[in-house]
Amino acid sequence: MSTLLPFHKEILERIHDPSTNDLLILARGLGLRRIVCTLMKIYDSPQSLVLLVNATQEEESEIGEELGIMGCRKPGLRVVGYERGSKDRQELYKKGGLISITSQILVVDMLQSDIPTHLITGIIVLHAEKVTPLVLEAFIVRLYREKNKDGFLKAFTDQPEHITSGLSPLKNIMKELQLRKVHIYPRFQESIKKSLERRRADVVELSQPLTETMSDIHHAIIQCMTSTLSELKRSNTTLDLDDFNIDNAYFRSFDIIVRRQLDPVWHKVGPKTKQLVNDLGTLRRLIYYLLTYDPLHFHAYLETLIASNSVSVHGGPKQHQSPWLLTDAANIIFQVAKRRCYTITAPSKELQPVIDLVDDDDVWQALDEMEGNPYTDSRPNKGKQNEDSLSWLPAGMDAVLEELPKWNLLSEILQEAEEEIIRQETLRKPITAVDLGTNTILVMASSTKTCSVLSEFLASMNHDAPKGAKGRSMMLQRLRLYLWWKRKLSKRKEEGKSHFALPNTTGNAKAGYEKTYGDGENISEALKRKDKERAQRAGSRRRVRGGAPENSGSRDETIVKMEAPDSAMTLIQDEADSFAQFWASQGGQGLSEVIDLTDETTILNFDSLALESEFDMHYGLLPPEQTVLVRAYSDDTDDRMLAEIKPKFIVMYEPNMEFIRRIEVYKSSNPGMAVRVYHMVYSNSCEEHKYLAGIRKEKESFEKVIKERGSMLLPIMDERREGAGKSDAFIKTISSRIAGGQRTLSKGPSQVIVDMREFRSTLPSLLHASNLLVIPATLTVGDYILTPEICVERKSLSDLRSSLNNGRLYTQCELMSVHYKTPVLLIEFEEDKAFSLDIASDMKSYVKPTGKYPPKKKGPGSEQDFPTLQSKLVLLTLSFPRVRIIWSSSPYATTEIFSDLKRNNPEPDPAKAVSVGADDDPEAGAGINAAAEELLRCLPGITAKNVKHVMSNIKTVRNLCEMDMPQVQELLGIEPGKKCYEFMHHGESTKQPRTV
Repeated sequence: MSTLLPFHKEILERIHDPSTNDLLILARGLGLRRIVCTLMKIYDSPQSLVLLVNATQEEESEIGEELGIMGCRKPGLRVVGYERGSKDRQELYKKGGLISITSQILVVDMLQSDIPTHLITGIIVLHAEKVTPLVLEAFIVRLYREKNKDGFLKAFTDQPEHITSGLSPLKNIMKELQLRKVHIYPRFQESIKKSLERRRADVVELSQPLTETMSDIHHAIIQCMTSTLSELKRSNTTLDLDDFNIDNAYFRSFDIIVRRQLDPVWHKVGPKTKQLVNDLGTLRRLIYYLLTYDPLHFHAYLETLIASNSVSVHGGPKQHQSPWLLTDAANIIFQVAKRRCYTITAPSKELQPVIDLVDDDDVWQALDEMEGNPYTDSRPNKGKQNEDSLSWLPAGMDAVLEELPKWNLLSEILQEAEEEIIRQETLRKPITAVDLGTNTILVMASSTKTCSVLSEFLASMNHDAPKGAKGRSMMLQRLRLYLWWKRKLSKRKEEGKSHFALPNTTGNAKAGYEKTYGDGENISEALKRKDKERAQRAGSRRRVRGGAPENSGSRDETIVKMEAPDSAMTLIQDEADSFAQFWASQGGQGLSEVIDLTDETTILNFDSLALESEFDMHYGLLPPEQTVLVRAYSDDTDDRMLAEIKPKFIVMYEPNMEFIRRIEVYKSSNPGMAVRVYHMVYSNSCEEHKYLAGIRKEKESFEKVIKERGSMLLPIMDERREGAGKSDAFIKTISSRIAGGQRTLSKGPSQVIVDMREFRSTLPSLLHASNLLVIPATLTVGDYILTPEICVERKSLSDLRSSLNNGRLYTQCELMSVHYKTPVLLIEFEEDKAFSLDIASDMKSYVKPTGKYPPKKKGPGSEQDFPTLQSKLVLLTLSFPRVRIIWSSSPYATTEIFSDLKRNNPEPDPAKAVSVGADDDPEAGAGINAAAEELLRCLPGITAKNVKHVMSNIKTVRNLCEMDMPQVQELLGIEPGKKCYEFMHHGESTKQPRTV
């Protein structure tokens, strides 16, 4: 169990009281999960029911393990998911204890009274910064406070940056969670500062300068980002673009800021603005990859960027290319990135072979005999690999293979740590007490990809090599992989296929390629036809290449200034073709060493004596002083990792503000342990700027939150009573035919029946907030039942497109038309986004067709290859004239529309709504003769979804046969009724009858 520091105890003393409702805002890295777990342990009892809400699956697992370490094992934290049935959940709630549950399941159980809401001891809400009026957590709090006024509610967050955007964001969160107390604990808070600075770790700050080539690329990328931002501001002068600067562009949240600004006018902006927004994300990743990728992978990624901006998905030239690719700075990026990997020089003239006496074995043997020594190969640098003689290198290629500067710095740090461990072991006195800490060296990086690269470097590192060449063997393997990749690209280009990314490792390159792309054996016929068509289109544009490009006689590297991505793509393809020709001339020798997997029989031969003797060396337990653990930064899980491993040497390969604080907490929790931290950072780089900007942003966010708390008026809580719709007298006019349309009091509440799957959306929460009684049910027809006659099928834009493409919406409208008098299709747009069905800049020039649809002339350039979304909606309304389409700009507007539709109408019956369209409901159909039902199912137009409806409206099959076509169409629908009538009276159908 982790030790609680004084500021942890102070926070728990303030928030543990069950009579208070609190919001805690804590700086990241200070042990928020430790506080949450300790609070849950306090309330762990069968007599109390505490719910954990808004936790991810990883957080549920980690919190459960942490509680188990603390002693909460019987039963500990139970997780409620979709695999548990309703009865199982009811039994689980009655047993009490700690339960983690998803918001959607909890809302449904509260509405159906499956959970005893009045007996809930309290609710703990994680990620409080995400709470808005539209989320399910706000819905849960309203339902919770309707029946339970005494239970507590504790909310936690460690993301203050998310509580600074908008008007009074802190007040809005407290209003939705119905809280009146907020506790703010930044890093500069007095108690935290006093607790962490009492015992500090030994921190060694190492500032590593960039190489000259990396610095040139870095400055060029910054120049491209600056020009892209300037162009974006110039193209959108009406927007508030104060946050569009380089400091914010380093963070992933910058894309969210840009989209939030542009979403209201996204349908008006042109493709140029959208391309600029995408380019900012590409450049941000590029500047990060420069510092983390090895030069070969970075160069390969640049080549894929050029390829993606030169050729479209269909094989033609791309129309909207990235503007930054046309700048001089981009030319510097591509040329210098290539120069970091290798240089291509003109092949020198063939010279006569000269006998090298240094490499002559007879000469050295004669020398040893003259000196009277036994023959030993005493040639200087005999064991050193001569890279100039490598047969797999193409002619004229010089392998530069620049290594990242931090690799050499990391090797020096590890050597220093090992020397310090040896020194401590020799000076250690007899052990009189338990020794604190282990000699495991912990190396932390930002991503798992970086960790894999570092692990490969440390495993193949040459300790005797000079500075900057310790990872030469690893880089040579990666160069082989790069050449294999270029050869595959040349083949795929000839076949008209697209590019693919460079594999990460050499071991699974061939296997991964064949599994992903194959050689044509496992590809479906549709993909083969598509590739063939693409190859035919590309063949008309491909120029004939007779051989390798001619080079000048100079040995200097040939640098061609890039004027457009097309020219750069031509250079890349020429280079790939020349590599492919080289491998073809070599007969593939040397290349097979890269991609062929090791013989499986050797791997699986456990009877080998050599393997048995070396098993303990490779697979046994290593002592801590020989262990180097490479791990990626994570969340609060790192706190428990530090507590379990207890390392005394920690290497931060990349700066991370959160992990520095975790080390501070770790050191303060272990006062007698000597901890040394190596903090590595590239000087004058985006890594350093991003680290400092992150600290500044968090500090400013806390200052804004503290200022808002000081001037904030406490929100007035809406006293919503249980069953508010039932107790409030709702006066409405039922019908003008009943007692002259007099105003009467409704006996029941105003209610809406909602399908279970719709609770993933925000609309049910807003319906409940507007004093409508939300009844969850499993509906077969429709999503919302407003009245006995009005059924609503709700579609978002993405769902509308997919439903129209796969025909699901046609079936849904057909069922609604059969079972309800007024079927409604609701097309709902997202809040704060463009109220537009199609983006104007992306719409084609629609022309009037000259013939029947589909047009006779079809091709890749035809304007009418596919029907538009508007035309499909028109066809839908023509097929179902009774379907009404409602356009809603947001969920708030939908709530008002539903209220207007329900006015002066009776309330729906949940039992009837569930039985509509249900196959297994005996009340929905006649249920008299199973043979007659089987006969009806065989008729065209009658399916399992409408057979019960047919049986409830006809007495015998003869009655159906005696109906005329309009009557059958009224019963089944237009198209199904026509098919059924023609089959019964003419004995033929366009579709085979269905059988069961």
